[in-house]
Amino acid sequence: MANDNIGHHRMVVGAHYGLFDWLAQRATAVLMLVYTFVLLIAFLLSGDIGYEGWAGLFAQQWFRLLSFATLVGLFYHAWVGMRNIWMDYIKLLGLRLLLQVLTIFWLVACAGWTIQILWGM
Repeated sequence: MANDNIGHHRMVVGAHYGLFDWLAQRATAVLMLVYTFVLLIAFLLSGDIGYEGWAGLFAQQWFRLLSFATLVGLFYHAWVGMRNIWMDYIKLLGLRLLLQVLTIFWLVACAGWTIQILWGM
């Protein structure tokens, strides 16, 4: 075989998650778009964009769950983007690993803070 790197026999290293992450980015973007429309419609229908309107909207469990799902989607969306930036532009392996770990810690902390805000735990 003269050229083993062509076709379905090609060995690609380190990019096995590409299609899943591409689809996940599109799905989380759609989720964020749907959430934005739900939020806009809720405020247009209620006509109250003050504190009472926000408190009334977030008092409903379905809206808290939708908000949490959207924010988790946002965090995953951010993770995929930041991981790709670190992998593409940071060539030093140790520094790249450190930045990825710090990004994970930051996003997990944001998720915890989201739970605390939405459910007051």
